[in-house]
Amino acid sequence: MFRRIKVNKNQRGLVFEDGILIEVLRDGTHWRFDPWFDLTIDVVSVEDAQLDHDKLDSIAKSGLLGNDATVLDVGDEQRVLLWIDGRFECIVEPGLAVVWNVLHDVKVETIDATKTRFQHAKLATILGHEDVGAFLDVYEVPTGFVGLFYEDGVIVETLAPGRYAFWRGLAKARVHYADLREQLLDIASQEIMTSDKVTLRMNAVVTFVVADPQKAIETVGDFKQAMYRDAQLALRAVVGTKSLDELLANKDAVASELEEIVRAKAAPFGVRVDAFGLKDLVLPGDMKTLMNQVTEAKKAAEASLITRREETAAMRSQANTAKILEANPTLMRLKELEVLEKVAEKSNLTVVLGEHGLSDRLVKLL
Repeated sequence: MFRRIKVNKNQRGLVFEDGILIEVLRDGTHWRFDPWFDLTIDVVSVEDAQLDHDKLDSIAKSGLLGNDATVLDVGDEQRVLLWIDGRFECIVEPGLAVVWNVLHDVKVETIDATKTRFQHAKLATILGHEDVGAFLDVYEVPTGFVGLFYEDGVIVETLAPGRYAFWRGLAKARVHYADLREQLLDIASQEIMTSDKVTLRMNAVVTFVVADPQKAIETVGDFKQAMYRDAQLALRAVVGTKSLDELLANKDAVASELEEIVRAKAAPFGVRVDAFGLKDLVLPGDMKTLMNQVTEAKKAAEASLITRREETAAMRSQANTAKILEANPTLMRLKELEVLEKVAEKSNLTVVLGEHGLSDRLVKLL
């Protein structure tokens, strides 16, 4: 019994006997004698880069594919990058694989996967392929940050801003991000009692920079939370030793004292504190009323003092003027003339000079 097999140029015929590949048929028409139907013939396409077949091991080990295909035997600590016609096709996982090179220019790159971090000149192109997520973990370090790459819990290197890839399943790879930009930490309002037993509410802000990312990550679980706690304790400790008047009069000095305390606490975390500012100091309602009354009383006293001072100065000036006029009769007459001149400007007056100078009589003209 003869069997006719038609194979096109974009196909190959795989002839199996008892599950073993015994022949590969190229393009053309083929006849095979198979009286007992012992042969299994599969016609497969060579347009797809990789051969997908349930008897792949038998095909790869047969040695019958010749120049039509490249047989890959990928080890457990290896990965293969497959490029077809200059374009990235896929990552080949460990095991046997058959890649057809009949219709395509095939390039195979074998990568040593014992190095957890995957580096390649065309990394962006490779990571742009939708299937690489099954093989690679991808981390992107933003601008203004650094990434700390840990392998099995041990730091390996510090990563500058950029995109990085790590092989899955070989080691426990982890990237921690550290923000190197100036940051603000708001200390929420809390009630604090001063040394003179006044309860007030205060909130603050801490300006800081991460100076040592490794310390910031390894020393405490959350360095921001640790700083927040230390700042709150410092506020209570410092404000509790000050009176209300001291706080109001020396707010900047209190902030500087708090800054030194928080800076010393944050240094072991790899954090540099640049400033500590007191944002708000909120008094209770009754204390506000008392403070307003004190302020009003002070302002009223100041105003009264200024008024009395001005009155005294005016009276002293008048007394001095009187003495001068008493000692100089001619000056007194000139002063009278000045007064009359001012009056004459606003009234219709006739001024009559008497025998002894200025007359005491003023005649109003009708």
